Amino acid sequence: MKPGFKIAKDTYWVGKIDQREVPFHRLLLTKGTTYNSYLLKTGKPTIIDTVDLEFGREYVEQLAEVIDPLDIQYIVINHTEPDHSGGLAALVSKATKATIVCTELAVSEIQQMYKLQHCNFLVVKDGDQLDIGGKTLLFKETPYLHTAETMITYCIEDKILFPCDIFSTHVAVEHFFADEAGFDIKDDYIGYYQAIIHPHRRYVRTLIEAVKDLEIEMIAPSHGFILRQDVAKYIDLYATLSSETTVGKKATIVYTTIKNNTKKMAHILRDSFLDNNIEVELWDADKAEAADILNSIEAADAVLIGSSTKYADMTGNLESILLQLKTLNLEGKLAVAFGSYGWSGEAIEVVQDYLNGTNMTVQSTSGVIKTTGMTHVEFPIRVRFSPKEEEKTRKIKNAAEFISDLLLSAI
Repeated sequence: MKPGFKIAKDTYWVGKIDQREVPFHRLLLTKGTTYNSYLLKTGKPTIIDTVDLEFGREYVEQLAEVIDPLDIQYIVINHTEPDHSGGLAALVSKATKATIVCTELAVSEIQQMYKLQHCNFLVVKDGDQLDIGGKTLLFKETPYLHTAETMITYCIEDKILFPCDIFSTHVAVEHFFADEAGFDIKDDYIGYYQAIIHPHRRYVRTLIEAVKDLEIEMIAPSHGFILRQDVAKYIDLYATLSSETTVGKKATIVYTTIKNNTKKMAHILRDSFLDNNIEVELWDADKAEAADILNSIEAADAVLIGSSTKYADMTGNLESILLQLKTLNLEGKLAVAFGSYGWSGEAIEVVQDYLNGTNMTVQSTSGVIKTTGMTHVEFPIRVRFSPKEEEKTRKIKNAAEFISDLLLSAI
């Protein structure tokens, strides 16, 4: 289907249908996908999101058959990932009068990705509105769904939500509206959620809060089917899928410390777990019996072990505990290394090595990035000197929240 398909009054689909088997996030999209871009042909014509980088030139050529690019006043970028913003450079080369609308975090990303430092930007914040000549756009920030700069756009007059990746499906559609698909799209809808959104399920709560007071009659996402029937059902499905589905989880935190900085980290971790309704047992390896600590580890769902660094090594009795972990069957447990340091923090890496020698699932920054794309969660958890500064405390809490989400989700 060619761009220019009308989905509502003065609102048109101008995207790209990709019928190939598409490599995406280390998946193979066997049903293809669509890159949905929308044109609001108002007094101040506005584009909402573009298409994948690979199709930028084709996108602009076909868009020009629907509207003169010089007439475009605004280009809204909800999310900077190249499958949505990829057509931007080609578009602004023709739409030279357009202002790019995005969150503050998105500006530098767009400028660096596409060398668009010369463009005009309009930074919008949560709750801001923009008059586009006959229609009004409302913006809501939805960070980490699924990257930090993400927002959603709502057209007040038409009651249409443009949520980018959220509420999407990966299908090369033959009919844009889900109710015309000829089959129940629920499996595709849930499959997309599980693959892309679920690792960020904590932030779905932000989304649900953002849309709860909006009267939404249509959802026009950036991939797959447009939803215009049973819209509330699809929103509720996200709320259900992202809810906590398991209870009674336990974490064991074991540490040794020199000047109490690693102890402070352990307490921040404990408090974060408790805030997420996860039971915690906290052990100072220099004060508790080794047998009690090992029993606690065997009973836990997540095991966090930390040490300060002294002369490039761990401190106290921790190594004697770590040596015994290989004798235990710890399969299915999550494991995390952490610690405070003053110079280079070798002890934290030694703890990580010991954990890697067990059959636990050991968390690493590499694993987080490859499975979720998140860059604000780091493992092992390393803090130089005191963890009191806000940035350091946030780093520790981010890690605890990530582990909590893994523990509390049955998906």
